[in-house]
Amino acid sequence: MTVPLSNLADSLVPSGKQTLTLTGLRFDASLGILEHEKKEPQPIQVDAELNLGPQPLLPRDDDISNVLDYRKVRKIIIDECTAEHVNLLESLIGKLSHRLMQLHGVKGVRVKIAKLEIFEDCEVAIRMETGQW
Repeated sequence: MTVPLSNLADSLVPSGKQTLTLTGLRFDASLGILEHEKKEPQPIQVDAELNLGPQPLLPRDDDISNVLDYRKVRKIIIDECTAEHVNLLESLIGKLSHRLMQLHGVKGVRVKIAKLEIFEDCEVAIRMETGQW
């Protein structure tokens, strides 16, 4: 069996596993079951990692339309977390993880959402990992 030359050339291009990371994204969201949480949005912090799988070490060109634009990822995170009041961190992180997994080229998602001011002496956070890692 003969391997087409174009496939052979593609297989010789150096590649590596690529992960897009947003760390420390802070904004207010309506989240929680306590009365004061239902009345006022509270500060949260989101960290997200998106596994993009094997990618060439150099993109085929320097055009943003050929890669996952982190501005789009940031907007999706903010929009999903602020769209409506959500009672549980577990519900919010599931909804956000599902949405991020729908992005073209995303193989896996790791997300952490933290309530920054729920207690005076600590933050409370939840992590979720889904897809391929």
